[in-house]
Amino acid sequence: MESVEAVQGAGQDAGEHPRRTRRRRWPWVVGGLVVVVAAGAAWVTLATNHAHEVSMQQAEQHMGTGAGTPGAADGRPAPGVYEYRGSGTEHLSLPPLSQGEGPIIPGTVTLQGVHCWVFRVDYSSHHWQTWDYCRHGADTWEAGGQTWQLWAVGPLNVTNTSTFHCAPKTMSLPGSASPGQQWWGHCTGTNTSVSGTTVSAGPYRFIGLSTMSVGGRAVRAAEFLRLRSDTGAQHGTERSEVWLDASTGLPLRLQQSITVTTDTEFGTSTYTQKGVLTLASLSVHR
Repeated sequence: MESVEAVQGAGQDAGEHPRRTRRRRWPWVVGGLVVVVAAGAAWVTLATNHAHEVSMQQAEQHMGTGAGTPGAADGRPAPGVYEYRGSGTEHLSLPPLSQGEGPIIPGTVTLQGVHCWVFRVDYSSHHWQTWDYCRHGADTWEAGGQTWQLWAVGPLNVTNTSTFHCAPKTMSLPGSASPGQQWWGHCTGTNTSVSGTTVSAGPYRFIGLSTMSVGGRAVRAAEFLRLRSDTGAQHGTERSEVWLDASTGLPLRLQQSITVTTDTEFGTSTYTQKGVLTLASLSVHR
């Protein structure tokens, strides 16, 4: 087995995931689709892209204090706000709306309890997403997360929050793995603007280890390919290429392509998201 470096945690099992006040995955059904109200259609032509970049200082305002002692003996990333650089587009077919991501994309790490941590990405002022992770022995599992999005439909701001929970052993970073080895991920969630339950499931495959340069520093990176199919209240596909710090699980690079459709009383609405983000520095913002 080719070892993926993971520092030993304080215990062999993370146990119950701590209670939290947020949420969503390394991408799964992003932001559920907006259920269009009849009046909204009349204002589509007035809609403009009001989303803008979130500054590092703004990202710090929503960061929790966290708990635990970060570092090599802890096995989790150091808490704080990290600077990512990237670009992306998000598009909704009904109503026809688009908004961008980046170029600065803050990534925030907040520690939870003894074994868990939350990673939040602020794609823009209109879109954030979180992933909940917990250490289980040498492995790190994905526990769930949330996504929030806002769409400006004329004078209306329509929002949606999706909340997902993942089955045990939904892998994020294994303690050891061989190239080609894969695990099955299964997460279930709901949206505030879409009725019913959505299931996001599919294989998670380890590609291999490599060395990446992050801000001039060499980092041992574990590369994975995540494929998810979405069924239930929403239908779609998600493809994510993920590079993680092999020691802590901190995302180094994410490239994603997501397509999700939702049936509404006005027709089928399709949400697409394509983008890439890369860690610019291993140091947290001060």
